[in-house]
This record gives sequence, C-alpha cells and structure tokens, in this order.
Amino acid sequence: MGSDGLIDINAIDALPLDISLMVRSLYIAAAVLLAIGSPHAQTLRGASARGKKIAEMNCQKCHAIDRVSASANPKSPPFRTLSQRYPLDQLEEALNEGIMVGHDGPEMPFFRLRPPQIADLLAYLRTIQSRAGK
Repeated sequence: MGSDGLIDINAIDALPLDISLMVRSLYIAAAVLLAIGSPHAQTLRGASARGKKIAEMNCQKCHAIDRVSASANPKSPPFRTLSQRYPLDQLEEALNEGIMVGHDGPEMPFFRLRPPQIADLLAYLRTIQSRAGK
C-alpha cells in the first residue's frame, strides 16, 4: 500500500498468482460497474430524460425548465424553485388531476399527464431543484 492509502498496482504482481488474478478481476469489475452505473441509476437517468422532454413540450413556453434560465413569463415560476414552494410529491396529485392554473399571468393550458409521465416529470424536477437562497 502506498503512502496515499491506495494499493500500488505494481505490488499486485508480488502476490501469489491466484490472489493477483482475483485482485485484478475485482479492479476490472469495479471499473466496469463504475462505467455503466447501476440499473437503478440508469432507470432514474432515463426517467429524468423523459421528464425533461415532457417539460420541453408542455412547459418551457412560460417556465424556465433548467437550473439557470429565467422564465419566459416572469409570473411563471422557474421549475428549479418549485420545491421551495410545494413538496414535489404533492405535485403528483395535481398533475394526475390536471393542472388548470398554477400561477398568475397568461392562462396556463389545461393538460393531464398519465402516471408514467408524472413519474418521469417529477424525476426530472428533482434533478434541477435549487436550494433556497441560490
């Protein structure tokens, strides 16, 4: 082990052959897992990407749907601040019932999302939330 607390890869050659092969196999397996990510993480990334598409198609005309932009309609809250106003889990019911108006300004179009779309949109919203004061 080196002074930095990491295993010196060259020291693996000094190990008995069976242990050396096992350690190398573990390094390779760890590298592969890090590269592909967990199935759960991949599912969340997929849901978030689908949720972003839903926001782009239905919401970005008025709302900022990213972490930095201003809303096109100043009376439409940026999506990154929604969790400061409402628990995101409570939005699930509103989205399921169909949001008719959630803010002042131009009339918000009525639309209703299906449960899988709601889950995807909420997954995306969770990825862009800013903390209060930011």
